[in-house]
Amino acid sequence: MEERFNYSIRTDLALEAQEMNVKDDPSSSDRDGVEVHENKENDITITYVTVDEAGGERIGKKPGHYVTLESLAIRKQDKELQENLAETLSVQLRKLMEACGIKDMDRGLIVGLGNHNVTPDALGPLVTEDVYVTSHLFELHPETVAEGWRPVSAVTPGVMGVTGIETSDMVHGIIEEIKPDFVLVIDALASRSINRINATIQLSDTGIHPGSGVGNKRKEISRETYGIPVISIGVPTVVDAVTITSDTIDYVLKHFGREWREKDRPSNALSPALNPFERKTLTEEDHPDDEQSQAVMGMFGQLAEHEKKQLIKEVLTPLGHNLMVTPKEVDSFIKDMACVIAAGINGALHSGVEDGRLESY
Repeated sequence: MEERFNYSIRTDLALEAQEMNVKDDPSSSDRDGVEVHENKENDITITYVTVDEAGGERIGKKPGHYVTLESLAIRKQDKELQENLAETLSVQLRKLMEACGIKDMDRGLIVGLGNHNVTPDALGPLVTEDVYVTSHLFELHPETVAEGWRPVSAVTPGVMGVTGIETSDMVHGIIEEIKPDFVLVIDALASRSINRINATIQLSDTGIHPGSGVGNKRKEISRETYGIPVISIGVPTVVDAVTITSDTIDYVLKHFGREWREKDRPSNALSPALNPFERKTLTEEDHPDDEQSQAVMGMFGQLAEHEKKQLIKEVLTPLGHNLMVTPKEVDSFIKDMACVIAAGINGALHSGVEDGRLESY
């Protein structure tokens, strides 16, 4: 009998909880139920999105708080930037915990979702290996625990394609047994943009749907499910072929738009046609108008973003070509990201961790 195992049943990659382009939508405002703020700290762009009930219905997201840290620290493999990212994550996670009513000595459960044997899906399990676990010390040797530490447990439940058990049910059983006051869930995400692969850390108090990023949606892990605060930490590690194709077409259009705009500049005569050492950045300002887009792409150039993606999906999916793709440097990226997230969690959960030395813990 033919085996029908595939990538989706061996991984439970979640889908991004937040569309970053909500901050670029001029219709987004407080009165629409979506409040957006953005600021920069140490080369890290931090976006805060608060969604109420009305806003949730309008943009299709659960009401709650979404925080996104955007940085190239991992992709550049810059240790100093990674330390800054870990400290910023620690601060933002602590703020989100306070907003959820989590107190200093509340007991925490850290859940590392994913499959340790699939590199882009191994983020959660790797983080649980580096977080500071203390619950057993509080129970067995309370006299050894200093000020500034809280009881924390950690678990890696695996994925349903490997265990045969619904991940949410497994987490629910553990919660019923150990009675934590809150849950932190770490998972890899399937991205909706090439730019965000290993470049954003997304925090939310709305929970997470394991498997939703690979069409294998499992039971929700959230406050509604367990009755206690659930904070999710997600990092986009893969992107599908539909998104890659759509983004590439968009980059081609922007490239032509920039060429049309700059074709008469004198500096262009001195610039080589292809410079492998030049880092190019294409922005929305480079996008050509509708007439120019049609001249380059014909009818395809007139399609809206969601229409373009839907058409590409309709073509690729029946052919079996909507592949999940991850960068070739994924091994080192995942290890570095796991270290950054674990350090940030340690700093947020335990005030005894010294600022500026998160990596030491």
